[in-house]
Amino acid sequence: MSSEKAKLSEEEMKAYRVQGFTCTNCAAIFENNVKELPGVQDAKVNFGASKVYVKGTTTIEELEKAGAFENLKIRDEKEQRVEREPFWKQKENAKVYISALLLVVSWFLGEQYGEEHVLPTIGYAASILIGGYSLFIKGLKNLSRLNFDMNTLMTIAIIGAAIIGEWGEGATVVILFAISEALERYSMDKARQSIESLMDIAPKEALIRRGNEEMMIHVDDIQVGDIMIVKPGQKLAMDGVVVKGTSTLNQAAITGESVPVMKNTDDEVFAGTLNEEGLLEVKVTKRVEDTTLSKIIHLVEEAQAERAPSQAFVDKFAKYYTPAIVILALLIAVVPPLFGGDWSQWIYQGLAVLVVGCPCALVVSTPVAVVTAIGNAAKNGVLIKGGIHLEEAGHLKAIAFDKTGTLTKGIPAVTDIVTYGGNEN
Repeated sequence: MSSEKAKLSEEEMKAYRVQGFTCTNCAAIFENNVKELPGVQDAKVNFGASKVYVKGTTTIEELEKAGAFENLKIRDEKEQRVEREPFWKQKENAKVYISALLLVVSWFLGEQYGEEHVLPTIGYAASILIGGYSLFIKGLKNLSRLNFDMNTLMTIAIIGAAIIGEWGEGATVVILFAISEALERYSMDKARQSIESLMDIAPKEALIRRGNEEMMIHVDDIQVGDIMIVKPGQKLAMDGVVVKGTSTLNQAAITGESVPVMKNTDDEVFAGTLNEEGLLEVKVTKRVEDTTLSKIIHLVEEAQAERAPSQAFVDKFAKYYTPAIVILALLIAVVPPLFGGDWSQWIYQGLAVLVVGCPCALVVSTPVAVVTAIGNAAKNGVLIKGGIHLEEAGHLKAIAFDKTGTLTKGIPAVTDIVTYGGNEN
């Protein structure tokens, strides 16, 4: 009953696409910020699908203000997808390149003039500021709220490294963290692209006949009852019923059936299927958001939003693990010097514990793995309805199929050649 209510409330919400998510924690902060916007009754973020559902009234400008802490970009779900630049050209990575260059130059200056010289120190400081300014902003905000996450840990460690004069090591930590963030963005972008590629299965326009006039119309403007004309070799843009013509349709993208299916008058057809032979006239029976393909995409996005058991465990573990690491590092830095140890040495050891103990990879890797797996499976025609089912699939020892077409292409092929006399020619 609760799942039905959740689905109902989600359908009542307006959906927006979000660009710029890097971690589940950032998505949770954004969700809370959106809930606090005036006019918003409720909000729900789907990190895997990179979407936010908003119940109430708001604007894209207000939503972007709510996501300004991570420079999130918002667009209406129905707007055409904007192709992102190649990973190495993205503006977000510019700070990584500049910071890395400064680090290398500063290291050479340190070898030339000594680590204590002012030139390498300035270079390392510039590298830290350029590569870690966004990290510091998040970390200091979290520290003021006593919210200890990976950003807080790294901020304390880097500031501490600067205080004790280890500028080079502080800059190295910043670079490594910035590279890890860039790789996280890359892996999440690839996962989301696999989902968004499903939307490209069906055309965005269709040839529609209204009265005696034929025109190309965007799918958002096609109405139920319109007559769609589909020529041989074209894909169907909408679900409907054949009113005129006979042809075979390749429905593999929708039904998984590998053999083309003959369609006659009154037969149901689906968006995203390929018309192979004859001219068809199809009466549209569903709006674009209600097509079978749209429902499949929606199911995949819902599946990504469902947390796998390992995700729930990791998030819960990190919640207690992170403050425990902070306390342990503090004890290492303070207790030994009280009994005669060297303060500088033990503060250094405490900072090392903070850096090494950061749960960043642990917290990020699990949702990225789940989202990527579900997305890639969907791209290949396999719908996995949630992380829990994905994990269960990993324990399978044997699978039984009851349909030949599920395992074969339905097209005869030469599998073995037995020669007489050893000459295949």
